[in-house]
Amino acid sequence: MNPLRLCLSAALVSLSTLALADTHPTYGPQLEGFAYPFEVKRFDLASQGKALSMAYMDVAPTAEANGRTIVLLHGKNFCGATWEATIRALAGAGYRVIAPDQIGFCASSKPEGYQFSLNQLADNTHKLLAALGIEKAAMMGHSMGGMLAARYALAFPQATEKLVLVNPIGLEDWQAKGVPYATIDQLYQNELTTSFERIKAYQLKFYYNGQWKPAYDRWVAMSAGLAGGPGKEIVAWNQAQTSDMIFTQPVVHELGNIAVPTLLFIGTNDKTAPGANRASQEVAQSLGNYAELGRQTAKAIPGARLIEFDGLGHSPQVEAPEAFHKALLGAL
Repeated sequence: MNPLRLCLSAALVSLSTLALADTHPTYGPQLEGFAYPFEVKRFDLASQGKALSMAYMDVAPTAEANGRTIVLLHGKNFCGATWEATIRALAGAGYRVIAPDQIGFCASSKPEGYQFSLNQLADNTHKLLAALGIEKAAMMGHSMGGMLAARYALAFPQATEKLVLVNPIGLEDWQAKGVPYATIDQLYQNELTTSFERIKAYQLKFYYNGQWKPAYDRWVAMSAGLAGGPGKEIVAWNQAQTSDMIFTQPVVHELGNIAVPTLLFIGTNDKTAPGANRASQEVAQSLGNYAELGRQTAKAIPGARLIEFDGLGHSPQVEAPEAFHKALLGAL
């Protein structure tokens, strides 16, 4: 063969290999193809005139059962699967662990024409637990899941044994502080541009203080694969709707009404502030100060106990699982 053609052929093979290496997997609209750490079960429910399916994991204790159930509520950029290490730690301490994917997220239904609210998601979760025969449980939420857990405790205090908040969002009213509103149409267009690189860059800046570990790639690939898969339009639309929900329904104004025992876990280096990219530089710099927000929240919730993780960011359970789970099991 002509030496020039040989060189061109080798170059094309190298480029092809590089392209494959840079290709990330994509998943179906209900995260089909992504491997969950435990069996995924289904809860069928009717909501807002729609037949919906809520995915969840129900993990039995792997040590002597203590008779307690804890429900883990994921954040907006996470799924029930992201709780994997925490599920293992809790099951190993005798807890029954329920980890649902909320409607509109991850392995659950992506409905069209659905009115998303924290109250609606709390009601869906309450119906799931009722179907499982669980009358009372500890509710543990991270990020958006913390907003949801707080809303659940407000709506169903008799069914909430304890409230556990892990770097929850909604601890400040972004719109009241000067963040401009974005319409769902605007948010949708932005969601359509989601990619592995964009998600990683955002999390690197706001979640992990510029320090990346290879273990985080799995969770970025999970979100990016869902956003870039065959159901990307409805996934993006539901994500836009839930971004609006988060922005317009902060729980900060009702923290004083929480009447259940509360634990607050805060990675003090967290800088998460939805919509900060739309705000002026002056406003953006004033947002997401979790060292201060954590202390304010602990004072606002009657009897709350604050546990701080200095040097950690938005996801202490992912960033430093051993330290986090030691503190969690000790506090529970």
